[in-house]
Amino acid sequence: MYKILKAEKLAEKIYLMDVEAPRAAKHCQPGQFVIVKTDEKGERIPLTICDYDREKGIVTIVFQIVGASTEKMARLQAGDAFEDFVGPLGCASELISTDIDELKKKKIVFVAGGVGTAPVYPQVKWLHEHGVDADVIVGAKNKDLLILENEMRAVTGNLYLTTDDGSYVRKGMGTDVLKDLVNNEGKQYDLCIAIGPLIMMKFVCLLTKELGIPTVVSMNPIMVDGTGMCGACRLQVGDEVKFACVDGPEFDGHKVDFDQAMKRQQMYKTEEGRAMLALQEGDTHHGGCGNCN
Repeated sequence: MYKILKAEKLAEKIYLMDVEAPRAAKHCQPGQFVIVKTDEKGERIPLTICDYDREKGIVTIVFQIVGASTEKMARLQAGDAFEDFVGPLGCASELISTDIDELKKKKIVFVAGGVGTAPVYPQVKWLHEHGVDADVIVGAKNKDLLILENEMRAVTGNLYLTTDDGSYVRKGMGTDVLKDLVNNEGKQYDLCIAIGPLIMMKFVCLLTKELGIPTVVSMNPIMVDGTGMCGACRLQVGDEVKFACVDGPEFDGHKVDFDQAMKRQQMYKTEEGRAMLALQEGDTHHGGCGNCN
């Protein structure tokens, strides 16, 4: 069992948890993920690592309620525990294996969308700890859905916030900010790292391709085993078939077939809807018709 040391609601349907997992914390690197399971019969949920403390043996995860399993996770409190907490899985960010002196010469920009801010944070923090600054664009639908603002400000001097509805700082999407920085403020970037919803990453990549900026995206599709055996997280990357759990989660964004990835994501919507209905109706549920009393 893996004890939850802290459970905090960051925004509507977005939660942060500190989990006691010494072996995972010892080996965590920015860009990797874990798979958690709430109980013996629970779904295996992949979550990108938000932070870690090797000395205390703590791994920090951030998740958004998107279905029955994450709804159950949100009900857990400090003192409760996960049945399983497997990781770290996947490949670490390529930044980790790049020579620090070379990184210091690069102009790097991160574009985070919504809960994608969580996996961006450890990479920016790691760069900051190694004397490398980066520009960070964080976008959300509105002010109430912006997360980790203070944490991000602590690790970068160049944080650009934007909201779709203009309720905080500026109105627009992350792509609008990036376009403005390049076209109107004369910024030049050697690398863009985009993490967020598939549709957001797709449009970031369309823009960066036009601007000539190499771009890395972090893919988080449906996974089952996290070892490449089930094939659920299959992606088309250029001419190759890749599996996000073992080949990623980071890939060349200009090669990812986002349209195919979004179609595969939609395949699971009906099943997830049935699971959520069963959770909400509890003992009264029978068949998923929605009319049970």
